[in-house]
Amino acid sequence: MAKRPGIFPTFFLSGFECSTFLWKDKRRRDLVAETRHREHALEDYRILQQLGIAVAREGIPWPMVERDGGYDFHLIDGVLEAMRATRITPIWDLCHYGYPEGLDPFSPQFATRFANYCRAAAQHVARHLPGPYFFTPINEITFFSFCGGEWGWVAPYRNTREDRMQLRIALCRAAIAGVKALREVLPDARMVHVDPLVQVIAPPDRPDLKEAAAHETFVDTYLAWDMLYGKEMPELGGSPEILDIVGVNNYSFGQMEYREHGPHQALEPGHPGIQPLCTLIQRVWERYRRPMVLAETSGMNTGRPDWLRDVMNEAMAAVNQGMDLHGICLFPAVDMPDWHTGEWLHNGICDLVEEGGDLKRVPYQPYVDELRRWQKELNRVTAVDEDPYSDPVELQDVVDAAKRLNPKPDVDWS
Repeated sequence: MAKRPGIFPTFFLSGFECSTFLWKDKRRRDLVAETRHREHALEDYRILQQLGIAVAREGIPWPMVERDGGYDFHLIDGVLEAMRATRITPIWDLCHYGYPEGLDPFSPQFATRFANYCRAAAQHVARHLPGPYFFTPINEITFFSFCGGEWGWVAPYRNTREDRMQLRIALCRAAIAGVKALREVLPDARMVHVDPLVQVIAPPDRPDLKEAAAHETFVDTYLAWDMLYGKEMPELGGSPEILDIVGVNNYSFGQMEYREHGPHQALEPGHPGIQPLCTLIQRVWERYRRPMVLAETSGMNTGRPDWLRDVMNEAMAAVNQGMDLHGICLFPAVDMPDWHTGEWLHNGICDLVEEGGDLKRVPYQPYVDELRRWQKELNRVTAVDEDPYSDPVELQDVVDAAKRLNPKPDVDWS
């Protein structure tokens, strides 16, 4: 028996980009189709198996499964079959920026319909997969609110800060209703609520923006989690049990210089305003004291192995400061296109190479090598066996490795 068993069957997790938003050109995007993950689900999960990863963030496309007053889940049939064959445990994203056309997220019906869909999704998943069960009801509520509420990138195409705030409240209300509906069907289901880590500073020539930048860093970043936890707007029904597991997403563009209009400007590596990743993680841990996962992180191109090394050192420094860290998700497992340009980002464990009208999965070996090095450091499995739950993750191994390595928080992580 593990002294400190982890929540998940492996410490390293992965996932697949599954956005289904209506883009600013008013067309529905389906990133799972664009990466051909549905056709390659079994191959994709075999790759994860061979990498010692038994957990994957995966999506159920709400706008495509809710039909004519009912639900048709056939789009995930192949994914479910591949999961059964590989014993991969999904963390189901139930709303990844997409919702059914004609549904107004600012209306009372939004939370009701989302809860009904969550209930149906839980029933479907339970019929086809054994537990344990994990869900992310609404992915990145804070970022979704910016994209759809202030920047107008995705539906509902609003463009004011007040719209952004109201969209965030509506999404939190729906997420809380969704959690309750999921647990009506699966009382022991765990929730992973995901949002980005953010650090915003004022431009050097605009000291008048320091207060606004600090508000985004120390208030706005946490507001959705605060509502889910019940710290803010408790009338929505949030609680620590609703928040459950906190998932933090970390990318270099999460550290920014404030802009009054539109997205902020990402800080360049070496900028004096950059804070160590450990500091950002620690702020979240101290605020909620809930189990945590690094729910998305990846470098780009040839920087992927260096990024993983830096992220791991920062995570180990956070563990040494007492954070209850249950996993790190290398996201995505296979490459994804830039939303704006359509060009491949080269941020996955595997690149996608066009070949014979298909997309061949090609592991980026230096990234894989760095993963292998950390699996050894943390005494983690390097391949998934027939029963991933037969040997629970021993978090004490992670704690011991963090003490042995004793990395120091470093502003040069990006």
